[in-house]
Amino acid sequence: MLVPTLSTVNRVPQATALFWILKLLTTGIGETASDFLVKKFDPVPVVLIAAVVFCVSFLLKISAGRYTPWRYWLFVLMVALFGTMVADVAHIALDVPYAVSTGAFAVLLGILFAVWASTERTVSIHSITSRRREVFYWAAVLVTFALGTAFGDLTAVTFGLGYLTSGVIFAILFAVPLALTSLRVAEVATFWIAYALTRPLGASFADWIAVDSSRGGLNAGTGVVSLIGLAVIAALVAVHQRRERS
Repeated sequence: MLVPTLSTVNRVPQATALFWILKLLTTGIGETASDFLVKKFDPVPVVLIAAVVFCVSFLLKISAGRYTPWRYWLFVLMVALFGTMVADVAHIALDVPYAVSTGAFAVLLGILFAVWASTERTVSIHSITSRRREVFYWAAVLVTFALGTAFGDLTAVTFGLGYLTSGVIFAILFAVPLALTSLRVAEVATFWIAYALTRPLGASFADWIAVDSSRGGLNAGTGVVSLIGLAVIAALVAVHQRRERS
């Protein structure tokens, strides 16, 4: 059997059903865990600690020569957790309208892909085989997260649709590029559109379950939702990790 060399091994997972389930769970739990931590404890040390864990998890992932489930999903979870904290602080401090930030991040994402394509001659998610390509990949992940955050807040807050209605809308929007991606139709574009939509989709439903009825939610509590979600994520990643080793 021909064993692939390190330079031909993909550093990120393929877009399977488990991938999308974990992505939605991490975005939702990142939202509720951020709300719980900054409201339950002093937000300054919480954000600083989250920043440290974010950086450490990134170094753990980028230093690996191949895809390792626990490293990958730890960093994705920290993108969701720390990214939510940064997005909330930035919006409060800078008071940028969600419509403006949504448009700005969409333009930034387009520029990033143009630079990625001109540098690497490919932006395929199936060819993340070098550290430089992986850096481009994670840069796209961060920008899509920021874009999805702004877009979700735009519908739920600015348009006043609330969490449940926003979640239903994003579920419909998510289904279209997801189906096209699975059929390998315009795969790169549809993958990243679906990826960006996982943030407002997961966060909308997580918020709807967690927040109290005065905000249109089911009042399960951000702490409870976060703990249950983390347990499910950990179990799925553990199963995935064992499969990767076998």
